[in-house]
Amino acid sequence: MLNRRQAIASVAAAAAGSLTGSMPASAQTLTKATLRLKWLPQAQFAGFYLAVAKGYYRAEGLDLTINPGGPNLLAENLVATGADTFGLSGGTDSVFAARDKALPIVCIGVSHQVTPFVFVARKDGPVKTIQDFKGRTVTTWFTGANHVLNGMLVKEGVKPEEVKIQPQQVSVTPFVDGSVDVVTATYYNELYTIMARMPKDNLRTFVAEDYGITFPRDTLITSETFAKEKPELVKGFLRASIKGWKEAFADPKAGVDSVMAVAATLDRAHQDFMLTEVKRLMTAGKAAENGLFWIDPVSIKTAHDFFLANKVISRPLDLAAAYVGDFLSGLPLADRRL
Repeated sequence: MLNRRQAIASVAAAAAGSLTGSMPASAQTLTKATLRLKWLPQAQFAGFYLAVAKGYYRAEGLDLTINPGGPNLLAENLVATGADTFGLSGGTDSVFAARDKALPIVCIGVSHQVTPFVFVARKDGPVKTIQDFKGRTVTTWFTGANHVLNGMLVKEGVKPEEVKIQPQQVSVTPFVDGSVDVVTATYYNELYTIMARMPKDNLRTFVAEDYGITFPRDTLITSETFAKEKPELVKGFLRASIKGWKEAFADPKAGVDSVMAVAATLDRAHQDFMLTEVKRLMTAGKAAENGLFWIDPVSIKTAHDFFLANKVISRPLDLAAAYVGDFLSGLPLADRRL
């Protein structure tokens, strides 16, 4: 017969064995992984932070760490070298550029289904149409937004060299002060800052889609090696990410809370606005029907052909090899849709 100490030890051991046996295999053997963002923590990435906080990646067998981005970091380079497992990179243009340089990365999902950039001028200023960009000072980022700008100009018969295009500062003050005629803004960030400093009714916006141009951006990438060797973990990463984003959209407060938990000095009102705008970008176009992170082959092909024609890339690319939608389409449609 067992004495009291032996009985207690036996029960404890049985309980521990039962608990271990009931845990999914993925929870017992987690794979360490990282997600490199394209910028610093903000609500643009809320779904990923919420998925970490809720343990959704761990449930898929991933011990995921989110690494912030910055002005001198390229997610494509870090993922290609294996420094990061996944990346949220600039966009279709940066994926094309990476593949053009033979970097071994693949796109597994597209976040922003439409162009997130908008070009802003004063309604009471000299710029009324794209034609009025001629001879004017226009600032933009040379990390993708410049391609959108050039595309719009070319569509309207304006040569980029006819415009005084300059690198854009972090601050929108030069535009607010009147030393810049047209400034580049993202819907969720700089446009908010501009509207906080100038009357919204005094702003004129130029939208890429109005000129027949769409450059999907915020692309999810991984390395060719990881995609080939760990396909189930890639699917698990997408499943957890989508779950985090769906919850962030359903409960915006929780989404913003998850970001401010790692970046407490952010302005709450701005982050609330950002999450609303990001939802619009992520659910636009075919994503409404096919779910979050949908890779639209038509948009990808159109962007590719534009970049090729304008010598942004040096050669035609194998789009089927660069944009792999099998991982996403392998998830139930109901799980991908809001």
